[in-house]
Amino acid sequence: MKFILTFLMCSIIDGKTTCLPPFQSEVEYVDAYDCMLDGYNQSYNKIIELGREDVNEYKVYIKFGCHENQPNKTAVSSIEIR
Repeated sequence: MKFILTFLMCSIIDGKTTCLPPFQSEVEYVDAYDCMLDGYNQSYNKIIELGREDVNEYKVYIKFGCHENQPNKTAVSSIEIR
C-alpha cells in the first residue's frame, strides 16, 4: 500500500489559531516509515525557511500525517448519511 503525506500549517495570533488549507504532497511513499521521515524533514525545512522571527512572532507550527492512499474508496466526509 502506498502512503500520502498531508501537512497543516497553523499559527496562533492573539490567542486565535488559524490554519492554512491542508497541503497534500504529490509523492507516494512505499511505506509509513519513509512518509513519516519525509514529513519531519519537510516540516523542519519549512520552519527554517520561515525563520526564527516569523515562527516566534506568529507562533507557527506544522502538523502532518501519513495516510494510506486508497484511490478507489470514498472518503467518509463525502458520504451523505440519511
